[in-house]
Amino acid sequence: MLVLTRKIGEAVTIGDQIRIMVVEVKGNQVRLGIEAPQDMRIYREEIYLQVQEENRHAADWNLTDLENAVSLLGSGDKE
Repeated sequence: MLVLTRKIGEAVTIGDQIRIMVVEVKGNQVRLGIEAPQDMRIYREEIYLQVQEENRHAADWNLTDLENAVSLLGSGDKE
């Protein structure tokens, strides 16, 4: 892990398209400004981990789930 020291108004660049600036420091909190391409998703880590867990849960299915889904689809009235 690269560890850097920055002051308010100073920034770090990552590659050619990402810039992270220290905007404010209050006590033990730091506000960061992030400039990045709009198509790049930026999450706070706790949100990112939650999204990853939900994706894993959604992808975790078993044969019973599939059979139940097929049964529900097949139970509709056909014209």
